Amino acid sequence: MSTRPPGTVEVRTVAPDEVPVLAEISVAAYSSVPGFDPGEEYLTSLADVGRRASLATVLVAVDDAGRVVGGVTYVSGAGPYAEFDDASDAGMRMLAVAPHAQGRGVGTALVRACVARAEAEGRGRLWLHTTLHMAGAQRLYERLGFRRAPERDRALPDVALLAYVLDLQPAAPRRTTSYRQGR
Repeated sequence: MSTRPPGTVEVRTVAPDEVPVLAEISVAAYSSVPGFDPGEEYLTSLADVGRRASLATVLVAVDDAGRVVGGVTYVSGAGPYAEFDDASDAGMRMLAVAPHAQGRGVGTALVRACVARAEAEGRGRLWLHTTLHMAGAQRLYERLGFRRAPERDRALPDVALLAYVLDLQPAAPRRTTSYRQGR
């Protein structure tokens, strides 16, 4: 039983036994976006949470009942998940919220946790890409202060990716292990 107040989520690093759950959530979330066909190759990449966790930081949102309800990949340096060029920047990828938990602040908590990590690491900006079909995600990012960066948009064979960036106020480096967000 959780000691968190009802209606809150905790964001923390994914545990090994949560990897399959986050894989299912990621595939379900991206597959449920109206008008968006992520394709088999991208769905396979979304489901490979173990690989993501070995190359970047995978965070999960856990509800007050202890269930994983979302996740995101936080990228703090160079590597296959980095979609930024400046070594002082960070990125976030593959934000996913279980369809049944959408609209309850889970995505906001995950984004804020990435922002807090980037600021704690002294990063200057936080980058992400999304698609035209993910209008809800775009509204979330803009509400949290991200701005469009069309000069960084990317075109893949099957999808156009829209770039967003958030200019950060780096804090003195400190260790961040979790972030809690109420509904």
